[in-house]
Amino acid sequence: MPFYTIALLLLGVAILGVAWLPSLLEKYPLSYPILYILLGLGVYSLPLHLPLADPQAHIPLVTHLSELCVIVALTGTGLKIDRPFSLRAWRTPLVLVLLLMVLTIAGLALAGHWLVGLAPASALLLAAALAPTDPVLAGDVQVGDPGEGREDNVRFALTGEAGLNDGLAFPFVYLALALLPAAMPLSERLVDWLVMDVGYRVGAGVLMGWLSGKFLAYLIFSLPKRVSIKTEGYGFVALAVTLTSYAVTELLHGYGFLAVFIAAITLRGRERRHEYHRQMHAFTDQMERLFIVVILLMLGAAMADGLLSALTWEGAAMGLLLVLVLRPLGGMLSLLGSKRVSLAERAVISFFGIRGIGSIFYVAFALGKAEFPQARQVWAVLAFSMLLSITLHGIMATPVMNWLDRRHGRKTAAEITEATEKEDTEKETTEKETTAE
Repeated sequence: MPFYTIALLLLGVAILGVAWLPSLLEKYPLSYPILYILLGLGVYSLPLHLPLADPQAHIPLVTHLSELCVIVALTGTGLKIDRPFSLRAWRTPLVLVLLLMVLTIAGLALAGHWLVGLAPASALLLAAALAPTDPVLAGDVQVGDPGEGREDNVRFALTGEAGLNDGLAFPFVYLALALLPAAMPLSERLVDWLVMDVGYRVGAGVLMGWLSGKFLAYLIFSLPKRVSIKTEGYGFVALAVTLTSYAVTELLHGYGFLAVFIAAITLRGRERRHEYHRQMHAFTDQMERLFIVVILLMLGAAMADGLLSALTWEGAAMGLLLVLVLRPLGGMLSLLGSKRVSLAERAVISFFGIRGIGSIFYVAFALGKAEFPQARQVWAVLAFSMLLSITLHGIMATPVMNWLDRRHGRKTAAEITEATEKEDTEKETTEKETTAE
């Protein structure tokens, strides 16, 4: 059977499933990403003689596919945050990014080196890849659609963190590259890293994101007063925001991930009640799900092809340490002085540090730049940690968030969906009766 035909069939079934599964599983302690990993694993376990699904053998494909998925997700993440940016209003996500992520990277790097036996550069690369909360797979614990109002402390903190940390983890990936043997002395490499990879790239990402957001906001909200944009074009505008801000920033050697999120936040700050925001977010959400389907199927296929074969007990222990100890404990300590966030909210924020597509990108990006020692083991620990996070957090997300909503006297996501569907049905019935009369 030709692989192309099998791939089309598999993709068609998977896309059909992603249209229904989020709503179908909304009331149950299960998320659809784990089902797609199992689907990829199952198909590649059959005797179909399919091509090798090894990420190490397809570094450019894995890098660019995960890159596109992350930047689309970052645009959608920025567009759905209703809260205007200020240091005080965004204090919690900033603490999670600037303090918790750094502590997590340090703890994971030490565990990777001393527990797993990875070389310092490989240990730091793995730590930098696993530390950020993923904007792609954390949808179940993030804020709702633009203007929906579901922006409590927990959802806002996790959404803001997921948007910011994907750009700010990049300096540590470059630091891992700087630790590899090179002709330039280590001291000079570290100075270059501090000036270029921390100072300039972060600054360029922030500045270009803000400028891109301002410029695109003018094109979207001011220009249409003279040249209108049709409704069906809103989604293409969102894609333009994503690709333009990312590409321009990358051409200037800044952090494109950071620029995309800041551009989306800046754009969201213009005419907040405009229907454009909801339409653009809906388009990015659909694109994001398409990328998720493909990448998770590939991840399941890679596991069937032996991606976890290099996993040791120590590597598995590192994944467990991250998900069950370092992230929860570090989160509780980092948010200790946050008076606006209750103890229960701090516990939920600290627990839900979901690992995902961004982690795949960072490892693929670095391995495409240079040869790292024990690359197979890095992939194995990464895949195990993702599988653990997707499974555990996917099972816990719905009941924990429902518990938190009821604790604060709010409707759960399923109750809101049910009420909306009931309202739409009643409206449709009324319209039919009016037409009949």
